[in-house]
Amino acid sequence: MVNYYKILKISPDATTAEIKSAYRRLARKKHPDVNKNSEESAREFAQIAKAYKILIDSHERAAYDKNLLELEFGSFSKDKSTIFNTKNSHARRMRQIAYEKRYNEIIDRMIAEERRESMALQKVIYPIVALFLSTCFVGIFKPLFWTRSETVGKIILLTLFIIGVLHIIKRLQAGFQRYTYAEANLHDTILEEIVQEAKPYSRFTAIAFLVIGIAVSLGIGMLIGNYLQMFIAAMMPTTHSATLRPELIFYPPIVVLIVDMMHSVASRLDH
Repeated sequence: MVNYYKILKISPDATTAEIKSAYRRLARKKHPDVNKNSEESAREFAQIAKAYKILIDSHERAAYDKNLLELEFGSFSKDKSTIFNTKNSHARRMRQIAYEKRYNEIIDRMIAEERRESMALQKVIYPIVALFLSTCFVGIFKPLFWTRSETVGKIILLTLFIIGVLHIIKRLQAGFQRYTYAEANLHDTILEEIVQEAKPYSRFTAIAFLVIGIAVSLGIGMLIGNYLQMFIAAMMPTTHSATLRPELIFYPPIVVLIVDMMHSVASRLDH
């Protein structure tokens, strides 16, 4: 049985990030285009690509690890001198315990990896969704909290705005590093194939999505706000503006900060 961990030169306990890093490093080195299309490099690159495909998927990796484990214990049983082939019930029980322990470690690692990936994705998705929704609500209600606040209130709003902006930047940077690649760094088709395999979206696509999403959210909010103008004005007579004002830029980052903090607290309580 082919050992994909040895092909990628990584530990069986390697994380997803380590698998991706090893794949990119070896793929750049072994790609046929940089090795004069030799048959040997083509075979090696095919093995590297297959190893990456299996190990990067948590379920396929768990199934593969299970097969490796069964092969390992099966090879023990062929050795007549070991306890794994004995008829002693205690020795067989020890073998069963060892097998179950290793198998449980495989499942636990798969679950932990899926949880880490899910949490990393949520840390990107929640702020973006909160940004779009808060921008839409700002377009609808056009609040005047800054204008109506006293000095202390304005200091609080400004502080929360700055923290919120820094928080959004931090989340977006993490998302860009994990899920996007910079097209400016792609100087040939080899790198493009490899990087796109490891990171699904280009940075330009991600930025365009954010800009268009914010613009669409604001547009939808303004349409709804204009339609409900009289109702909103009656509901918020002193904190509602009929038109867009510069202070409205304060509120989406603050909402994102609050929503993301609530999500973080809920996630910790859930675990």
